Amino acid sequence: MPGEERAAVHHVSKVYGAGPNRVDALRGVSLTFGAGEFVAVTGPSGCGKSTLLHLLAGLDAPTSGTVLVNGTDLGRLSEEERAAFRGRTVGVVFQSFNLLDILTAEENVALPLVLAGVPAAAAARRAQEALARVGLGGRTRRRPAEMSGGEQQRVAVARALVSAPVLIVADEPTGNLDTENGRAVFDLLRGVAGENQRTVVMVTHDPVLAGRADRVVRLEDGLVRSS
Repeated sequence: MPGEERAAVHHVSKVYGAGPNRVDALRGVSLTFGAGEFVAVTGPSGCGKSTLLHLLAGLDAPTSGTVLVNGTDLGRLSEEERAAFRGRTVGVVFQSFNLLDILTAEENVALPLVLAGVPAAAAARRAQEALARVGLGGRTRRRPAEMSGGEQQRVAVARALVSAPVLIVADEPTGNLDTENGRAVFDLLRGVAGENQRTVVMVTHDPVLAGRADRVVRLEDGLVRSS
């Protein structure tokens, strides 16, 4: 069952552009996410779903309001500090995989650790463990071009897990996959939610997958319509 608060946004607004080009992506949104909770975020395109995830991951900063992750106010951190915090605390899974073509699966997964200063041998060992966790223990030396879309997304999930984050944000991780592979990736994320009180927040357009979450948050026009 979900425990104490793992992440929260309080009265958060995010504005892009100005004047006639102004876009209010989020309008005073307040939400909390419990430790160990799996939350699906739904809503029409352009409603602010990806913006919410980017703020939780520290990939962007709010125009106003407060973003808290594991008790840390991300708004008080510089961009460099947010990046370091993300490397220690938050795993990110993108719809488009975002793997480096020249690297093997193991090297892609180990990269965040290497960039954080983890010795190469230890990073490789942890990458192998993460790949085994997602069912790719026999694919560690393959490059993205040698893998199916479903396998590439599992590599991306392993990369998100390798730093043992307390929060994973996944932006439509099944969007580029067929039904079978999409459900397999969802099952992976569903399975890691709750491990060591890890929280997963996932954007999806699939009502069947959303229905398997602990809770569904629906956004419309930058506002929370239900949570």
